[in-house]
Amino acid sequence: MTDYPMLNVFWTMLEFFLWVLWLFLLFKVLTDVFRSHDMSGLAKAGWIILVIVLPFLGVLLYVIFRGKSMGERDREQARKADEAVKQYIREAAGPPATAADSHVDALARLADLKANGALTEQEYQRAKEKLLS
Repeated sequence: MTDYPMLNVFWTMLEFFLWVLWLFLLFKVLTDVFRSHDMSGLAKAGWIILVIVLPFLGVLLYVIFRGKSMGERDREQARKADEAVKQYIREAAGPPATAADSHVDALARLADLKANGALTEQEYQRAKEKLLS
């Protein structure tokens, strides 16, 4: 009988990949059970017991019966995270500065200088015309 060591390596790698994939799915199911707000505590306990006692069957049944809502919860969580990032960026960036805002601020400063007596009426009018042109 001929020995195929590369084939053994391939099967070992495939088994390892499937094992990691199953562990990922197991943890995904367990986290989804806890973040699901539409299940009662008793239902959550039942799913956890099923997944622990019969892990392959429990995960398979959970994905069959609750896979669609699991995907919806993932999308909702991603949407909330995206909105939180966008809100943070908006707050960190501050209000948008426009050319009109800078002209208004400059006119307000000129009016303050005139009111304080630092500018004469003629200087104020020249600066205002220069700013608005």
